Amino acid sequence: MKKRICVIDGQGGGIGAAIIKHLREIYGESYELVAAGTNAIAAAQMMKAGANRVSSGENAVVRMVSEADVIAGTIGITWANAMMGEVTPRMAEAVMSASALKILLPLTQERVVIVGVFKEPLPHLIKFLAEDELFREVLSHV
Repeated sequence: MKKRICVIDGQGGGIGAAIIKHLREIYGESYELVAAGTNAIAAAQMMKAGANRVSSGENAVVRMVSEADVIAGTIGITWANAMMGEVTPRMAEAVMSASALKILLPLTQERVVIVGVFKEPLPHLIKFLAEDELFREVLSHV
């Protein structure tokens, strides 16, 4: 059975789509990429980017993270009411309670500053996420 990477995004789904596209370019079909959108538009964008399966809404996010080996997205997927309220408290709790490794991009629209994180353009952050040694190590042992 292929290892499962769950990419979560909301709003327009652009960041999640970029993550999926980059993971596909690097790993091809080696892993199952599932996308969980906080809304249908985000889910559709991630499907176009190459996700194997997609779903949207609170219950879908909760179910998909429980079955994932790795969860990827912005740090906002761990915060209740982030993404202009699209991340529900139940979604954030499910992400943080999942046993999967979480690989998070330090991007947020919230009034939060994460000290020690250097600002990088989104394409650089996605490249770091997909090529991270811990990410590769976990995928090889899960």
